[in-house]
Amino acid sequence: MKAGSGIDPRAVVHAGARIGEDVTIGAFCVIGEDVTIGDRCRLESHVVIEGPTEIGPENQLSPMVSLGGAPQDLKYGGERTRLHIGARNRIREFVTINRGTAGGGGETRVGDDNLLMAYAHVAHDCRVGSRTIFANAATLAGHVEVGDDATVGAFSAVHQFCRVARHAFIGGFTVVTRDALPWVLTVGNRAKASGINLVGLRRRGYPPETISALKRCYSLLFRSKLLQEEAARRVEQELGHVAEVRYFLDFVRTSERGVCR
Repeated sequence: MKAGSGIDPRAVVHAGARIGEDVTIGAFCVIGEDVTIGDRCRLESHVVIEGPTEIGPENQLSPMVSLGGAPQDLKYGGERTRLHIGARNRIREFVTINRGTAGGGGETRVGDDNLLMAYAHVAHDCRVGSRTIFANAATLAGHVEVGDDATVGAFSAVHQFCRVARHAFIGGFTVVTRDALPWVLTVGNRAKASGINLVGLRRRGYPPETISALKRCYSLLFRSKLLQEEAARRVEQELGHVAEVRYFLDFVRTSERGVCR
């Protein structure tokens, strides 16, 4: 433990845990062996962290957060797996994030600057990018990938092995069983694409020409009568110079589960 860390005497911190500088650990927290907590993290009361888990600097953990617990997978046999969490995340009450499994690469990863609201769950072997928002009780099954700047709405669930693209917006109470498209509103049970998220694009400062290109891309791929490959060729010919369109098209082409249409 480095100098300047403030650990409440009612907390339980294993001697094998590594605690950074200026870390606050509140009452009744339990920090296990092989846990690393970065500088300037703040853990409020009743936080439980099991290892192996590494948490970067400046994370804020609210009461009753549980990190690094064993994966909720019947195939898990106690093998050594990990959880890695980046920097400056806000993890609110009752959020759970599990370690990985051997069959899924052995590691669950969460990036930087994310907001996970109360009761959100990130299951084993998920890969979550940066600057995402998980609203209350948003749930990821195992092996889900979530790109940067995506939003997962309240009480929504994402099926295992699905991908949520960068800048995707999943509405509340949505059940996602296929890949969720970038810059698109995905809503419903079962989830359907509801068009380009124009409000979100404008709020994030995308120029009008990029927004128009994404609208045209979406229209050609999903609202024209063209066959998929013919539509994709049209998109490449007309809009291939736009980086966001190239990412959109690549996401569709590389989908293994299919995309929410």
